[in-house]
Amino acid sequence: MTVSQSESEAPQALPLEAWLDKTETLTDEITSFPLRALAATLDRDAPGNVVPPLWHWLYFLPVAPLAQVGPDGHPKRGGFLPPVALPRRMWAGGRLTFHAPLRAGETAQRTSTIASIEDKTGRSGRLVFVTVQHRYGALHDPAGAVCIEEEHDIVYRDAPQPGASAPKPILAPAGNTWSRTLVADAVMLFRYSALTFNGHRIHYDFPYVTQEEGYPGLIVHGPLIATLLLDLVHRERPDATVASFAFRAVRPTFGGNAFTLCGKPAEDGRSVELWAKDHEGYLTMQATATFA
Repeated sequence: MTVSQSESEAPQALPLEAWLDKTETLTDEITSFPLRALAATLDRDAPGNVVPPLWHWLYFLPVAPLAQVGPDGHPKRGGFLPPVALPRRMWAGGRLTFHAPLRAGETAQRTSTIASIEDKTGRSGRLVFVTVQHRYGALHDPAGAVCIEEEHDIVYRDAPQPGASAPKPILAPAGNTWSRTLVADAVMLFRYSALTFNGHRIHYDFPYVTQEEGYPGLIVHGPLIATLLLDLVHRERPDATVASFAFRAVRPTFGGNAFTLCGKPAEDGRSVELWAKDHEGYLTMQATATFA
């Protein structure tokens, strides 16, 4: 995988707004092993040479030397992403449009742009939202067609203050037509972290996530839950072609507990509302998929 940036890394003393419109281009080989490995992790048949929706997250991965990794296991801040000085970093959601699939055996390219940076204060303290726009396509496509368009939302937040109350959870909706209950155990979390080269310690380091970040257990990756929601669509509508997908993380899901994936197709059959709920029945993710 090769990387080229439109500008050199800026000094961390610059304001966060200096990162707006910064671009990065990654080139990667779409190999077949990650597809087989994720299929095995999800207990489904391998998809052949077609990259299913959201499985493109197995590619274009940041490969930082260990000397450039921060205490949370992520690459140190201040390269392509802005150096937000807040300890917690989470994938908050995203919006994707699928025009055509990437395929194993081809070389593909992703162009990313920092689209927005919002600095806010909420009930839990300071929040910084960063939205990155991605465009994916086959590198040698003479038409230069875009296969996938994506907006990726990242949230940075303060550590919890001593004695601060947790946000009130929201009960998941009822009336689902589809459902699947499973447990994301430590093995599944390890496999997904490895397949996405995600060193974030909240997903595999129990002492770190409980003692340093104050969570009650290992956290299931938001992208994994989103992938499992679309996997539910695949299981229920195996012949359907997903045209778009939008999702928003609502509450952490903790490994070792059962959680449920739910779906409710629209009456016209053109879309499906999707959500995930934890073992206590609280909403953890909301999503919508539309069909071509």
